[in-house]
Amino acid sequence: MTESTPPTASDIDQIAQRKKKLEQIIALGHSPYPSKFEWTTTASTLLKEYSASTKEQLETQKIPVRLAGRLMTIRGHGKAAFAHLSDGAQRIQIYVRLDSVGEENFKLFQLLDVGDLIGASGYLFRTKTNELTVHVDQLTFLAKAMRPLPEKWHGLTDVEARYRQRYLDLIVNPEVRETFVRRSQIIRFIRDFFDARGYIEVETPMMQPLAGGALARPFVTHHNTLDMDLYLRIAPELYLKRLIVGGLNRVYEINRNFRNEGISTRHNPEFTMLEFYQAYSDYRELMDLTEELLRSVVREIVGGNIVEFDGQSISFEKFDRWTMRGAVVRFWRDSKSPPSVESLQTLEGLQAAAKSHNAAAAATSSPRVEAGPDSSPGQLLGALFEAVAEKELIQPTFIYEFPVELSPLSKRNAEHPAMVDRFELFIAGMEIANAFSELNDPADQKDRFEQQLRMREGGDEEAHQMDEDYIRALSYGMPPTAGEGIGIDRITMLLTNSKSIRDVILFPLMRPEKPAADS
Repeated sequence: MTESTPPTASDIDQIAQRKKKLEQIIALGHSPYPSKFEWTTTASTLLKEYSASTKEQLETQKIPVRLAGRLMTIRGHGKAAFAHLSDGAQRIQIYVRLDSVGEENFKLFQLLDVGDLIGASGYLFRTKTNELTVHVDQLTFLAKAMRPLPEKWHGLTDVEARYRQRYLDLIVNPEVRETFVRRSQIIRFIRDFFDARGYIEVETPMMQPLAGGALARPFVTHHNTLDMDLYLRIAPELYLKRLIVGGLNRVYEINRNFRNEGISTRHNPEFTMLEFYQAYSDYRELMDLTEELLRSVVREIVGGNIVEFDGQSISFEKFDRWTMRGAVVRFWRDSKSPPSVESLQTLEGLQAAAKSHNAAAAATSSPRVEAGPDSSPGQLLGALFEAVAEKELIQPTFIYEFPVELSPLSKRNAEHPAMVDRFELFIAGMEIANAFSELNDPADQKDRFEQQLRMREGGDEEAHQMDEDYIRALSYGMPPTAGEGIGIDRITMLLTNSKSIRDVILFPLMRPEKPAADS
């Protein structure tokens, strides 16, 4: 466990001082926690609308303002003082003078600390240094910050403290707020994109009697009244396809999923996905749609086609397309004689390639092919791809033709039955999207589920469970359909140049703090 940082002697002293100041503020007749404040503008609005106004224009207009915010700096000068008031996004300077606000209001100001919340009314002017400023004629106390803001929060080495106390991170680091504003803009644009194409936004259960729609370990909970175990959803897929059966031919959901798996810079147990399904389409049509979606959202959010991420310039002008076997051959780095696409179609060829790669990986930092002696050809191919090619896919790249063993819900390829019509999109070495032509043959689907059950019996905790009701739904007839999931968190990482998924999730999962008293 991480330990909570014990308060310093200075912090304890400041907290005591702030408590005394609050008592004095109350003695002046101010409510310690008033219910509301009638504001007419914000710091951001004022800076946007009046940054170009000259000193002379402001003196002539005497523009009245009434705003609220958090005090971020205070600089006293006898009977007058300057401070900066933040609305969360922008700061504006305020000027408080005894003969303007009166003795009682000035006493209030002298009892304020950095971090306190206040309301201020007055008019705009420019100082001698030409800074846009609010000349205050009335102050309203709104809340006392009983704890001091950290002085060196920006660039804090203990990033877990920033994630754990996101409220402080947002207060003192404006770029963090901008990340989450941009995340909201991305989601809003995606909704507009699909709404404009005739999709219906829907909601599916987050607690499910079967963990389905993906290969992942679920979280388990229990419903007391029904006396039954339930699973937090690992994917909404099977419910969304039930809706396709029901005649909702274009559906999408922006959903929270939960997977009981490891935590890394790219994985959080709770994450957000866009998942959508389109009847009478196949996976290749979704490739084109995905290109259009991502190119459009990048232009909307960053204003062009180039995104800077982790020192790389990523262009959304062009999306490459490789089969999984082709990508292994294309990015093979271990010897002068890479395997051929043809050799990767046999178990012997795949085993030889895995052995060759692992021999070379032993002398380098390359990841090994993690596969057991009883691995099927499809499992070996998937492991080879992850070890050899995945990290190399920096520019937007579609990987298609997946083995059937890795894709229990995908339609088989008509020419190569051992493969399915599926693609994954990789950008910056990360999987961004996963899509396929949906399997709509109920008999084949039942066979796939039974194969997954055998894998579960063999110890694979991520193998899919049998879902009899889903097979029953398919038995009523599902049209040819293509479906896709896109990671909202990873898209946000790309468009905000965030190296960790926890930088784009407001409250990522953290270990509990160990009380400081126990240390």
